[in-house]
Amino acid sequence: MRASDIMTRDVKTVAPEATIDEAVNVLLSIRASGLPVLDSAGRLVGIVSESDFLHRVEIGTAKRRPRWIEFLLGPGEVAEAYVMSHSRRVGDVMTRDVVTVPANASLSEIVAVMDKRKVKRVPVVTGDELVGIVTRSDLLRALTASRQASPAAPLGDQAILDRLIEELKEQGFASPRTLDVTVDQGVVTLTGEIFDERQRGALICAAENIPGVTKVLDQLVWIEPFSGMTLESKTGMM
Repeated sequence: MRASDIMTRDVKTVAPEATIDEAVNVLLSIRASGLPVLDSAGRLVGIVSESDFLHRVEIGTAKRRPRWIEFLLGPGEVAEAYVMSHSRRVGDVMTRDVVTVPANASLSEIVAVMDKRKVKRVPVVTGDELVGIVTRSDLLRALTASRQASPAAPLGDQAILDRLIEELKEQGFASPRTLDVTVDQGVVTLTGEIFDERQRGALICAAENIPGVTKVLDQLVWIEPFSGMTLESKTGMM
């Protein structure tokens, strides 16, 4: 899927000249946490979000630092913080360094941007035109739609075994050489050694996700690498 497949197209926006009251009212009315800011020519110039209104003088949350820290920071930093907590215009408090993606960006590219920039939404542009926005909610809806799609046809025992071994080789969290995996009428039995208890959950998850698997029997033995102590599964079955 691409950005154009999941993005919200009817995007509410505000102008830099708008008051923070106007921006907050829009955010509350559409139950969003952020708004793109467009100039008079329709160009994206920033984003204003809930976080931009956290430190406000009106509610007593403006940032105050000891004088000696303000001295070290210099007047510019202090002045900037003052504007953020006191200005009434969106253009003064918005985030100007906005990262965007094109309409053909993949979902993995969008998530990478969100992770790197620690943002909840990414505007989608074509040239200078804002054509949509992808939020975390849009990604959740894509996840739900994907999971509700028609399930894959169940595989036979040998195909299940081949798929699981291939998945383990590709992912690298457990070596098939330390495992003995059997499949009988859709029941996967995991036997062998693991060296980190977290591998157990990953192996069970990998097996459960294969179409045709009806049950996973956990007979794995955890060997603590430093002491050599062994610990079998607490449940013995998943």
